[in-house]
Amino acid sequence: MAGNGNTPGFIHLRVHSAYSLLEGALPVKMLAKLAKKDAQPALAITDRNNLFGALEYSETMSGEGVQPIIGCTLSLSARATSEPQDKGALKRQGNGNGGAGGNGHGAHGDAPAGSIALIAKDAEGYANLLKLTSAAFLEHSEDGQPHVTWDDLAAYNAGILALTGGPDGPIDHALRDGNVAAARADLAAMQAIFGNRIYVEVQRHYLEAEKRVEPELLDLAYELGISLVATNQCYFPTRDDFEAHDALICIAEGRYIPEEDRRKLSPEHYFKSRKEMMALFADLPEALENTVAIARRCAFRPRKHNPILPQFTSGSATSKEEVLAAEEAELRRQAAEGLVHRLETSGIAEGFTQEDYEKRLEFELDIIARMKFPGYFLIVSDFIKWAKANGIPVGPGRGSGAGSLAAWSLSITDLDPLRFGLLFERFLNPERVSMPDFDVDFCQDRREEVIRYVQGKYGENRVAQIITFGKLQARAVLRDVGRVLQMSYGHVDRLCKMVPNNPANPVTLEQAIEDEPKLQEERDNDPTVARLMEIAQKLEGLYRHASTHAAGVVIGDRPLAELVPLYRDPRSDLPVTQFNMKWVEPAGLVKFDFLGLKTLTVIQKALAFLRLRGVEVDFAKLPLDDKPTYDALSRADTIGVFQLESTGMRESLS
Repeated sequence: MAGNGNTPGFIHLRVHSAYSLLEGALPVKMLAKLAKKDAQPALAITDRNNLFGALEYSETMSGEGVQPIIGCTLSLSARATSEPQDKGALKRQGNGNGGAGGNGHGAHGDAPAGSIALIAKDAEGYANLLKLTSAAFLEHSEDGQPHVTWDDLAAYNAGILALTGGPDGPIDHALRDGNVAAARADLAAMQAIFGNRIYVEVQRHYLEAEKRVEPELLDLAYELGISLVATNQCYFPTRDDFEAHDALICIAEGRYIPEEDRRKLSPEHYFKSRKEMMALFADLPEALENTVAIARRCAFRPRKHNPILPQFTSGSATSKEEVLAAEEAELRRQAAEGLVHRLETSGIAEGFTQEDYEKRLEFELDIIARMKFPGYFLIVSDFIKWAKANGIPVGPGRGSGAGSLAAWSLSITDLDPLRFGLLFERFLNPERVSMPDFDVDFCQDRREEVIRYVQGKYGENRVAQIITFGKLQARAVLRDVGRVLQMSYGHVDRLCKMVPNNPANPVTLEQAIEDEPKLQEERDNDPTVARLMEIAQKLEGLYRHASTHAAGVVIGDRPLAELVPLYRDPRSDLPVTQFNMKWVEPAGLVKFDFLGLKTLTVIQKALAFLRLRGVEVDFAKLPLDDKPTYDALSRADTIGVFQLESTGMRESLS
């Protein structure tokens, strides 16, 4: 681990990236630049209660030659006074998902009493971090505050280094309350769990609370023989960014900047250089040295993983080769039977023979087998067949997947690709290996039933939706910052309307100001607007909130928490991956698109109303050369027609 001289002197261990939502103002790419600028050989990320950015951070930092260290800041429940149970007992009593019963240090549902920082030392430690962060959301967030219990720490601490949390930790909390005995007991309990992997965290942000407890904190560490470590909680890039970050905290908590009685950080919570940190802790050289020692103890980072498909077939197959062979045989059987059924009901397209269909199917199946995707086709076919059998409307198919005869034979699509001259190679091509991706549309009202079916088939802990992150875009950040500055709504609204609103290609504030003279005039003539613009530009692009992706679902071959951390969207009881669409597949999971389409719901209701009048319509058999339909399309009379109702499409049609 090279630095200036023989030692790097200091390593940051408490960095909060932009994935500490509405708290961290350090995007991952910015962290890489800051680390390189200061020649920092390693850097630890410890976002609050999540690992949202773990894989992205790992890949980005390692790509820049900086050692990524993965950790998180976890809220911790209050410790009960009874002695901790041994680890084995906890595992025997627990459900294998991050906690045992409530008879140890803390019961499930206890409110958080502070937070500690946990850092993955090795692969086992990272695996335990996945379990702990997943448990925080899935098992202990009934009140909207994800946290872990002391039982969780006792069960899943192997391979993890623990930092006591600084001013936000339970030890400092107890000392500030004047309860030295409780602080000693909690610290001793942490030592019993983590052994020589626990460090007493000392922070110096020039806050009164830190100064007051530091002497007693050091005394406890020396008394119990626990190593010290110097940290600086980094939330924003430079001291000059404090005001913007303060506004971010106000946005998060619904407060106003002029208010005094609210959460405030310090201008010192910026990304300090190694030189600054070494000067700050010159009187505690061992605390500086231990930052380097911790970095050297960490010999793991999460890496990209090839896609892992769940096993579709059951039976005696055990090896990977046997499973693939069994799935290929099953795929060929279902596809052959399905093709016979399709040709009997839909007929053979003009200009083709049955032999043409059979040759095309064999060609596609050979490619699917060579690319080892039989399981994918079988899985998609299975849940679509189930949906259709249960009266759930399914779209006929769209995108490049409609070019597959195998998909048509398996009831994945309802389009004969030979009849319409569609190419299979647009969907799968051996020369450009990538996962197949069917966009499957379900009735919006019953989409969740299909997901529940998949959960039942593969296991509830192996199926999840995918997280997505909303950003502070130009107009939104202006409104948010204007509110915390207590500017009038009308004034801010007028400024926002000067910013072009184009969701497909969002315009940045910098671009909007450059292109709009009126915005420049407002900024130059009104100091309040100038302040608004400056703060808003610093916060623009940061993540504002987490929610669930509208379509993506992942299915694993093992409990998902063994591959990715899990999250709970408060608006749904389905688990959600903590990695977004871009990073969940590199983590080894296979994505399936379950789109909820209101058009299918409307069609279903229309068919039901027609049925009440004695009219039966099978819309799958409606003629595709109906002149009145094309007349309506040529008039751009397409309101309510899927993919043809936007302004741009109607202008193209007319």
